[in-house]
Amino acid sequence: MLADQLGVAADKRFDDWRDVAAQARLADAVIVTTPDREHVGPACRFAELGYHVLLEKPIAPTRAGCLEVVEAVEKAGVILAVCHVMRYTTYTDQVKTILAQGRLGQLVGVEHLEPVGWWHFAHSYVRGNWRRSDQAGPSILTKCCHDLDWLRYVVGRPAVRVSSRGGLHHFTAASRPAGAAERCLDCAVEPDCPYSALRLYLGCLGDPERERWPLSVVTTDLTEPGVRRALRDGQYGRCVYACDNDVADHQVVTIEFEGGVTGTLTMSAFTPVGRRRTRIMGSRGFLEGDGNRLTITDFVTGEVESFDTGADARDGHDGGDFGVMGAFLDAVSIGDWSLVRSGPRESLESHLMAFAAERSRLTGLPVTVWD
Repeated sequence: MLADQLGVAADKRFDDWRDVAAQARLADAVIVTTPDREHVGPACRFAELGYHVLLEKPIAPTRAGCLEVVEAVEKAGVILAVCHVMRYTTYTDQVKTILAQGRLGQLVGVEHLEPVGWWHFAHSYVRGNWRRSDQAGPSILTKCCHDLDWLRYVVGRPAVRVSSRGGLHHFTAASRPAGAAERCLDCAVEPDCPYSALRLYLGCLGDPERERWPLSVVTTDLTEPGVRRALRDGQYGRCVYACDNDVADHQVVTIEFEGGVTGTLTMSAFTPVGRRRTRIMGSRGFLEGDGNRLTITDFVTGEVESFDTGADARDGHDGGDFGVMGAFLDAVSIGDWSLVRSGPRESLESHLMAFAAERSRLTGLPVTVWD
């Protein structure tokens, strides 16, 4: 337990955030990592009590909740750092530097792919806690507010209008193979199913990284009998074609930024799990990146330059986790809010883009971001 590792006294350990909020102020800052739908209460209350707030993304699963949090921290005059970790990687730093140096000329457009991965999507968005929009929000928010924020940061201009298409294409009863059972443990077609819970979770045993995630979400008994019991009794053993999920498994978002720059984001379950991939088009050059390696084509010389940025996938979102934590702690300790790379309103913008994208997907119409 973290409290044991840090030597936290017994009278400073609490079972509920409300118990902490009922005490005299204990610290300068608080980290809010409650389930997404329980972000608003603690974020607003601790801001009111004068705590600076580091908040896991998304801010909240609804537009109204996001606005409530942002207004609360602005009224209280405290720092809000949303964990938009992609802003804090060396990869992002180098992309920003290339653009600032003018190596691509006038920025015209950005294409961005979030390859969620077939098993990851089944784990988190079909069987898992983010499977329903009424409980956790749409997948374009819960998975991709990171990506929308990153596009906003790279382009450096406000988003104006959003259009989106997509939906729940595959993980429905209509796609269920003949003979499929309610649970993978009982299923005759399980060996040939890409989304077999047995293959996924038993395959994690013996791999420390995969035991840490995703297996630890399924069970704390990291043995074959323990995994099988969890798949027999718990939500992660269900057939992906017999769940109560409703969030989109493939969605494309087109964004118009101020000044006419365009961005597209594709979120898809139907990929290998991997780093985001981006293409940036400018009047003098073209940049392509995969989260680590960058390739620049110079239209004047015709030269193509490729280099690694030193990103390490084992290092918490390629270093972004440590980056946002370090920036928040430094901002609090020295009172320099600029060290947090996205203020409350800019963090809010990525969420409004996500809500606009979902409205557009459902209505078929373009949506203005700040409406």
